[in-house]
Amino acid sequence: MTRHSLKDMQRRAFLRRAYALGMAGAAAPLALNLSAIGQASATTAADYKALVCIFLYGGNDHDNTFIPYDDNSHAVYQSMRNVGDDVASRIYWNKNSPDPSKQLIALSSSANGHQYAFQPAMRDLASLFESGQLGVLLNVGPLAAPTTKTQFTNQSVPLPPKLFSHNDQFSLWQSATLTGVEGSTKGWGGQLGDVFLRNASNTNAHFTCINASGNALFMAGNTVLPYQIASTGPVSINGVGQANTLSVYGRDSCKQALNALLNPNTTPTHWMQKEWMRVIQSSLTNQALVTSSITPEWVFNTAFQKDNLSAQLNIIARLIAAASNSTNSLGVKRQVFFASLGGFDLHDNLMANHSGLLQKLNDAMFSFYKATEQLGIANKVTTFTASDFGRTLASNGDGSDHGWGSHHMVMGGAVDGKKYWGQAPALSDNGDDTVGQGRLLPSTSVDEFVAEMARWMGATSSDISSVLPNLAMFSNRAPLSIFNTVA
Repeated sequence: MTRHSLKDMQRRAFLRRAYALGMAGAAAPLALNLSAIGQASATTAADYKALVCIFLYGGNDHDNTFIPYDDNSHAVYQSMRNVGDDVASRIYWNKNSPDPSKQLIALSSSANGHQYAFQPAMRDLASLFESGQLGVLLNVGPLAAPTTKTQFTNQSVPLPPKLFSHNDQFSLWQSATLTGVEGSTKGWGGQLGDVFLRNASNTNAHFTCINASGNALFMAGNTVLPYQIASTGPVSINGVGQANTLSVYGRDSCKQALNALLNPNTTPTHWMQKEWMRVIQSSLTNQALVTSSITPEWVFNTAFQKDNLSAQLNIIARLIAAASNSTNSLGVKRQVFFASLGGFDLHDNLMANHSGLLQKLNDAMFSFYKATEQLGIANKVTTFTASDFGRTLASNGDGSDHGWGSHHMVMGGAVDGKKYWGQAPALSDNGDDTVGQGRLLPSTSVDEFVAEMARWMGATSSDISSVLPNLAMFSNRAPLSIFNTVA
């Protein structure tokens, strides 16, 4: 057993708390999980790969994203969402609409007789589906063990805690244990990164995990810490090394004191000051490196829009361009990125607001994929969506309420697309695949989904098992086979 000095333990606790207090956010554990996958898979990597998570905050309504299209499913969907005479209460898309602007984009593939369609806002993503660069994972969500409706009703198997709660469910999506409710600070990625940090092929661990959404703890573990970047570039530290005309807290004296603390000739005597100086000086060094790496700005053939999600994916594309080229000034072979889009908690005004959100998602994802094609690395970058949970199939009058299982997209050149993975649920109010109000009982666990991402990144089975202990509960199931090849 390794002994650690009191100062060493204090140092680690100080760093954890400093980052947690300053930068913690709702989606922290998912990136914790994914970041360490990047670290672990980099241990023997000879090529470059990147994984990009787009988190849809609020719980995306999957039934109005991937609309049930076969006659039987569409009839159930329409009847459960047509609850009144008021047009605003009809929260469904009509597959037989004569209005060209409202006509659904039926997808040519089916899943066990179930057909789906994208709504008009997702036309570009539908084209990627049809050309084989995108697929849909059906009915995925947090599970403690494979669970049937009877087992759920009788509570004869362990169930995830606090179902249908925003904070607890996206924490469960993101954490590595069944106790991963609100406040989780560790996930499967963070722990996997800790295991391999010392031996990783990435020469600069700071750039293994990069967060473009403003939540810097998203991909941190005990040792692995994420690098946060704004849509315009590195996040600067105001008042440090800047022109004398700028001040800190409105006072030149504060600026002078801060810079004096960071003077390389200063010899701090307290371990807390030493660690603080080391972190800040490292941040300044990385800021300069990233700035030089992404300059000049790439001009992509398929232009990104000006909304926030597009801006996040634009800067991620530029960072990937820097990391995947022959010079690779960032010193990384495996990277995990996080971007996000909020506004999906649509208990009301669903039809008025949901399509606009999906239009932003469509535009940003399509431009990003085209950017990876232009860079010549489309098969080295995989992008996927995630969310707190799905929504109820039943209407609440003007929207939908919190659910459980949901459908999500996976996009990239290595994806075995034009397919649905997982099991298509039979829609009903409270049938074998639902648990009331049409909430989906997940048939695929988040553990299985993330394990598939980890395998593509190159993590070994033993590595994945060590940080996904609950994956053993699903060991009798075949892999999802999302990718054409597993490197």
